[in-house]
Amino acid sequence: MVLVRTPYRISLFGGGTDYPAWTRSHVGQVLSTTINKFCWLLVRRLPPYQPYNFRVVYSKMEHVLKREDIQHPAVRACLEYVGVEDVAVIHDGDLPARSGMGSSSAFTVGLLHALHALKGQHVDRDRLAREAIHVEQTMLKEDVGAQDQVAVARGGFNRITFMPHSSPLAQPVPVDPEVLDDLQSRLYLIYLGQRPEGVTASDIGGAYDFEAKRPHLRTMTAMVDEAVDALSRDDVDAIGPLLHDSWRLKRELGGVSDPEIDRTYEAARAVGATGGKLLGAGRGGFLLLYVPPSNRDFADVVVAASAGRPERMLVPFKFEREGSTLVHYAP
Repeated sequence: MVLVRTPYRISLFGGGTDYPAWTRSHVGQVLSTTINKFCWLLVRRLPPYQPYNFRVVYSKMEHVLKREDIQHPAVRACLEYVGVEDVAVIHDGDLPARSGMGSSSAFTVGLLHALHALKGQHVDRDRLAREAIHVEQTMLKEDVGAQDQVAVARGGFNRITFMPHSSPLAQPVPVDPEVLDDLQSRLYLIYLGQRPEGVTASDIGGAYDFEAKRPHLRTMTAMVDEAVDALSRDDVDAIGPLLHDSWRLKRELGGVSDPEIDRTYEAARAVGATGGKLLGAGRGGFLLLYVPPSNRDFADVVVAASAGRPERMLVPFKFEREGSTLVHYAP
C-alpha cells in the first residue's frame, strides 16, 4: 500500500501565460505557492480473488475488469502511462474539486507518484511535473496550462518560467521568511462554490484568444517581476493593488468571471481588501483577497464576500514547502 499527499496551490501572478498556445512562441511566468491543503491518494494491489481488476474510489466508485473501461480519465491515463494493473485507487481531498486550487493536477501528480512508488520506482519532482503535463496535455488533450503540475510537484513559493521548446523552470523565490509570513497573514481564501457542472478549466482556457490579448499577457508576465521586487524590498502591501491590476487584466481574457463574482469582489474591496483574484481558470472556486492590517475588519470582509450565503466560507491556510510527498510505503 502506498499513500501520497500532494498540496494544492495558490497562483498569485501570471496565470494564463503558462498555456501552450502562448508558450509555444512567447515567454510566460507565474508566481505561486503551495498551501497546507492536500490531495490524498492511496494505491494498493488488489488481492487475486476479487471479481474485478480495478477499483477506483473518488466522488464515484468504479469496479471494472479492463483499464479502458475506467470512467475517470486521469486514472485511466496514469495507469496506462505507468503500466500498472490490478490496483485500487482511493482519493480524498481537503478542498473540493473544480475550485481553482490546482486540484486536477494535484490528483495527476499524486497518482503518478503513487503508481511509480508501487512499482518500486523513485521519480524526482521535476520528472513528476513533466509526466503530469504529458498526461494532461498530450494523452487527455486538455486545454490546460503547465503551472499547476510544477507547483504541486515541487512545493514552496516559486517563480515558474515557461519558454518555447523548453521544460518549465521552477526557481524558489528568495524572500525573507518574515516577509512571507506577513504576506500569508494578509491573504484570505473565501470559498464561493464549484464551477458550474460541465464547465472545466480546459473549456475556459480553450476559449482564450491569446494572440488578440498579447499586450495583456505580456503585462501579466511582467507583474511577476514586479511582485518579486516588491517582496524583496519588504513592500508587502504593494501586492494588494498589483493583484487588483492583474485580476482586471485576466477578466479581459474572457470567460473568467461573472456578474455575481464581480459583485462579491467589489463588496470585499469596499470594506478593506486592496486587491484579490479568483483562483484558477475562473467561473467559481476560491476568491483570494489581500487585506492590509490597517484596513482590516475581519468580520466585515468575510460578511461582504459571503453575501449572506452560508455555503461561502473562510478557509484558513498556511504556505507549505514539501510538494508531493510519499507518506506511507508498504509495497
